[in-house]
Order: sequence, then C-alpha cells, then structure tokens
Amino acid sequence: MADKIYLGSHVSMSSPEYYLGSVKEALSYGANTFMFYTGAPQNTFRLPVEKLRIAEGRALIKEAGLDENKIIVHAPYILNIANQLNESLYQMAKDHLTNELRRVQAFGLKILVLHPGSHVGTGIENGLDSIVKALDEVLDNDGTDVKIALETMAGKGGEMGSTFEQLHHILTHIKHPERVGVCFDTCHVNDEGVDISKVDETIEIFDRVIGLDKLLCIHINDSKNPLGSHKDRHENIGYGEIGFDTLCAYIHHPKLDGIPKILETPYINKVTPPYKKEIEMLLNKEFIEGWRD
Repeated sequence: MADKIYLGSHVSMSSPEYYLGSVKEALSYGANTFMFYTGAPQNTFRLPVEKLRIAEGRALIKEAGLDENKIIVHAPYILNIANQLNESLYQMAKDHLTNELRRVQAFGLKILVLHPGSHVGTGIENGLDSIVKALDEVLDNDGTDVKIALETMAGKGGEMGSTFEQLHHILTHIKHPERVGVCFDTCHVNDEGVDISKVDETIEIFDRVIGLDKLLCIHINDSKNPLGSHKDRHENIGYGEIGFDTLCAYIHHPKLDGIPKILETPYINKVTPPYKKEIEMLLNKEFIEGWRD
C-alpha cells in the first residue's frame, strides 16, 4: 500500500474480542486504517471502556505499523445537536457527545465523525445556531484534544451540513475551530447535488469554501441514486452512479494524500464484506488500467 494513501473500511466491534477484533478485521482486509463505533450506532448504550480490550488492540496496531492518528471513530447516528426545541433531547445529545469524545481519547485516537443533525422543521438558521451552541458547550467541557469531523450530508428532510456553505458557517462561528473539521462523504455529496465527477473542481471548491486543512477524513462510497437525489443509499465501488474512475481519482489525488479514506459500502448479499476486494481494486495499478481499457 502506498505510503501516503490510508485506505480502510468500517469494521465491527463486538464480543468477545471487541477492539482487538476490530483491528484484526481491518488487517484481514489489507487496510491501513479503519473506522468503528464504540457501541451500537442506533443507541447510546455503551459498555465501559475497561471491558473493550483496548490495550490489546493498541498493541496489535503498533505491531502492524498502523498510525493511530489515521483511525476513525463514528458517533452514534441518533445524536441531534441541530434542534433545541426539545431541551431534554438536546441536552442528551450534548451529554453523549461529550462522553463519546472521552471514549475516543481512551482508545488513544483523535478523530470522531459526527452527523450534524436535523433542524426537524425549525429551519436552517435555527439548525446552524443549535449546532454552534452545542459544539461550544461540549468542547468547553469535554477535557480532550479529540477533533470532531462534521460529515457532509445528502440533504434529506431537515439534514444539516448538506452544503459546504453550512459547514463553513459552523466552522467560522464556533469558539474552538481548531477542534472541528469535516468528513467528506462521496455518496452524500453526490446525492446533495455536487457533481463530484469533476474531481479537481470539487476539491477546489471545497478548499475555497472550507479549506483542505479542515478535511479530516473521507468516506468513499458509490451511490445507488443519481446526482441531486437527496437519498443517501450507498453502493459498492463501481456499481453505482458515481463510478469506479471517479472514486479511484479521490483515493489517488495528490491533494488528498495522508487523509484517511474509509469504505462504507454494503455487504454482498447482506452477508459478505466487500472491503478486501474493494481495497485491492482501488490500489492495484494493473486492475485500474484494465478497468479503464
């Protein structure tokens, strides 16, 4: 694997090996980075970190020569910091985000991906204000140096963070901009309506509006739906509307060197993980040239 390309996938973390098992799974795919949840993504129940075999996982990471600064944690989906109408839910989201940041630090990691949330019909202005207030409160009090990567979203319903301009607003209004960056999801950006097949142009626009220095990680996903569909349904590499060549160009683009790139593509027949083959495809020069022929 090329020195400056960090490519891996989402991996599970489950009993009995927990984090040790996550690392083993990533290595079995030929990955040199990975992403995981510290518990189920659809709820906030979390086992104590003492039970998660973190020391053994970190030892294997060191033995394998992986860089912990390139490994990603994803926050649970259900945290919504974009809506203040229900104060108890808003406070719950802030509390669990604080807890998740502390858990990331316990793993020795530095990046937590977070969906910005939904304004739930209250409007974009309220959503932006709610996100800024929540991030200020959390980052004032979490006591870590972990960075939050706000994920680009597909624009379903009241989803926030679906445009580069919204993310720019958040990053320029929070009190701790050094603690917050962006996770660029290829499927989401395509579904929002940005023609990411214009690779250089898309990267230039992102750099101009947000700044490549704020790009903390990239989710590499094909899309089941066409440009601007606002659907957010991932497809396997080369089988969707974005296509292999475009996704491969993001993997190998020199301006994106060193940025962790994570596959979140669906299992084959809902059973078999595709990641080993997809990583091989995206990094194998002979395969790439054959595909283009």
